[in-house]
Amino acid sequence: MDNTQKPAKRTAATSTDRTSEGFTDEERGAMKERAKELKASARRISRAEKAAEEEAAVLAKIAEMQDPDRVMAERLHAIVKAGAPELAPKLWYGMPSYAKDGKVVCFFQSAQKFNTRYATLGFSDKANLDEGTMWATSYALTGLTAADEARIGALVKQAAS
Repeated sequence: MDNTQKPAKRTAATSTDRTSEGFTDEERGAMKERAKELKASARRISRAEKAAEEEAAVLAKIAEMQDPDRVMAERLHAIVKAGAPELAPKLWYGMPSYAKDGKVVCFFQSAQKFNTRYATLGFSDKANLDEGTMWATSYALTGLTAADEARIGALVKQAAS
């Protein structure tokens, strides 16, 4: 008598269920938007045309946002443009971001996009914010005061330097 068991067969259904495990609908949507962004950036056009298209895409994405995220994103866009004009607006995972030499330095993540209680201003590892052995790389935003705007302007300027 043979007492060895045969391994269970995997079905297509179990294999398909695993591919979506771990990511929310919002995260999958952001990844799809990033894929579209990469495809669009691969087109061969002049730098000036590309910069204009990318800024228009950022402004369109901001316009789609609901208050108060839209208001904060508009203010942040103006602050970044004024404080660090060398940073180029571009979409990054469907959110407004600002890049130097093609590398994202800072970005805005709306609260509504990921159903969170606050929006986020984040900085990548390309940002020059190093301060000792520890420093903040993102900030929760529930509104913007004049003092907040001044601090953000200084952070963005330092990040881009």
